[in-house]
Amino acid sequence: MNVDMAAVRNDLAPSGELRVAINLGNPVLAQRDAVTGRLGGVSVALANELAKELGIAVNLMPYDAAGKVFAALEEGIWDLAFLAIEPVRAQKICFSSPYVSIDGTYLVHAASPFERASDLDMQGHRISVGRGAAYDLYLSRTLQHAELVRADTSASAVDLFLQQGLEAAAGVRQPLERFANSTTGVRVLKDNFTEIRQAMAVPKARRIAAEYIEDFICRLVRRGFVAKLLADSGQGDVRVVVPII
Repeated sequence: MNVDMAAVRNDLAPSGELRVAINLGNPVLAQRDAVTGRLGGVSVALANELAKELGIAVNLMPYDAAGKVFAALEEGIWDLAFLAIEPVRAQKICFSSPYVSIDGTYLVHAASPFERASDLDMQGHRISVGRGAAYDLYLSRTLQHAELVRADTSASAVDLFLQQGLEAAAGVRQPLERFANSTTGVRVLKDNFTEIRQAMAVPKARRIAAEYIEDFICRLVRRGFVAKLLADSGQGDVRVVVPII
């Protein structure tokens, strides 16, 4: 790939630094150390690697929910984000190819009769969800009968599920399973209602940046960099999506 690096830097980071939105609402990909407050995880490592490759400074901007990352796009305060691919978002964002795929599933009460995700889509069933999360967007267009009850974040959606005695909480499998393993009276369904495809994202108009980001993430996936990052951050069970050559 013949690249005009100056053009890439100008399109991707016109302020002179790479401003990166880090979504802490998905703990599979980004985490904050409880002691030091430092940001870590796959998203952070990829942002740092990209900035290093471009020879520019990086400014990591944490958000506690994906919906807030997308909303901030209108303010023009970030250049790069890590979000799930969704049609609503794609109207304003250029996505790279997905680099990981994560199950979207349900947390339910242990004594509930639900065995499959499809069991929840019935009249009178209430499902909590983080506002603007990928699974909120997916369920909003696919559920036929169940009602979505929205919380500010995915973590608070679990609290809402418990506090209001809802039928389920929607979320990413790994954090839901960690919660279920440490909490009595709840369980996670074995199947999923969707596969959440995570990608790198830039504002829609930045075509040069989008082309470079696509090449960047495909290179790092193929050489095993993403798989190693996942393993190093304790997320080795996450599925890496290898691009088709």
